[in-house]
Amino acid sequence: MLTVNEIFHSIQGESSRAGQLCVFVRLTACDLRCSWCDTPYAFHEGHKMSVDDVVAAVEAHGTALVEITGGEPLLQEDVYPLMDRLLAAGRTVMLETGGHRPTQRVPPAVLKIVDIKCPASGESGKNDWNNLEALQPHDEVKFVIQDRGDYEFACDVIARYDLPAHAAAVLMSPVHAVLDPKVLSEWMLADHLPARLQLQLHKYIWSPTTRGV
Repeated sequence: MLTVNEIFHSIQGESSRAGQLCVFVRLTACDLRCSWCDTPYAFHEGHKMSVDDVVAAVEAHGTALVEITGGEPLLQEDVYPLMDRLLAAGRTVMLETGGHRPTQRVPPAVLKIVDIKCPASGESGKNDWNNLEALQPHDEVKFVIQDRGDYEFACDVIARYDLPAHAAAVLMSPVHAVLDPKVLSEWMLADHLPARLQLQLHKYIWSPTTRGV
């Protein structure tokens, strides 16, 4: 049994799949409290659904790409059979995880988006660095950047773990309406950083506070 915050059909707003149609399964609960979190409603709101019911709800949308997100989806034990079932149904499955929970049990075919927490989040001390050793070639690593300190922290992690050689993409995402994307772009250009600027596309298509998109 899973506690599900929402299931919705939208445009993928992040990762190298940005712009594609995607079904999102947002699970309830998170054990982090990042300063810039844009989904605090997922901390507690939700309802119980069986794995069968979640799979049926996903299949009803008829879209091949599925992202399991949260909250922190790896807090729920039944997320593992859910991923297996969606893969068996022929779906391309993405998992967005906060980077502090072990990812070794995630099925290898799942595309993991590992969100490494930078200092301004207030949660950088909880990163599980073993997750960067467990990356699959199709996985991606995301850094949410609030200020120059976050940027320098991310640059250090990228170099220390040689992330461009071990991940399909390294994503640098400015905190929406806090760090000007132009500023982050200029830092990346100056350093020839082997990473990709990521804007949250859905926040430009719809209002940043719109839910279910």
